[in-house]
Amino acid sequence: MRENHMKLKIGVMGSASGVLSSKNRLKAYQLGRAIAESNCVCITGAAPGYPFEAARGATEAGGVVVGISPGLSRWEHQHKYRSPVEFHEVLIYTGSGLMGREVVNIRSSDIVVIVGGRSGTLGEFSIAYDEGKLVGVLLGTGGITSQIKYILRVIKKQTGSRVIYDTEPERLVKKLLRYYEKEHYKHPSVHHAYIETEEAEKKG
Repeated sequence: MRENHMKLKIGVMGSASGVLSSKNRLKAYQLGRAIAESNCVCITGAAPGYPFEAARGATEAGGVVVGISPGLSRWEHQHKYRSPVEFHEVLIYTGSGLMGREVVNIRSSDIVVIVGGRSGTLGEFSIAYDEGKLVGVLLGTGGITSQIKYILRVIKKQTGSRVIYDTEPERLVKKLLRYYEKEHYKHPSVHHAYIETEEAEKKG
């Protein structure tokens, strides 16, 4: 088991704009609730769309939501990036822009869940996969979620990442937490694996 009792952080990455169906908005909301009800912290890009619905769900279930902002300040977050502050207990201002904050999003999350998504979410998935994160894919929400299995077959790269799929938000969160607590906590990222290799080489 994990060596401390810090809450796990589950990042929700997904479509912030475009045509977002009420059905998928509800799934994102349910995902946020499931994260909070599992006593985990919800991480988002502090964006509108599906991340916002997840933040709303987590907050209304009594959870903690941390938003990773692309802006330098609350003003820039709201006016330059037209992003919400509601339902976020903490906003971290990176000043890195939409693409730059993706790395902070992923590295701040122990587990990453993909909901819908287009090119930006694909970038976040790529970072998470490359860095050996545990990734959940909420199937049936459109966008890149319908293509992840194909993308992984094309990539053919072992990074230590594990990808878990489900169509139901609550069941997906349970699967992810079960796997994390049983196995993934031992090697939560490629950086962790690199440190282990370095230490073994020094001893050897």
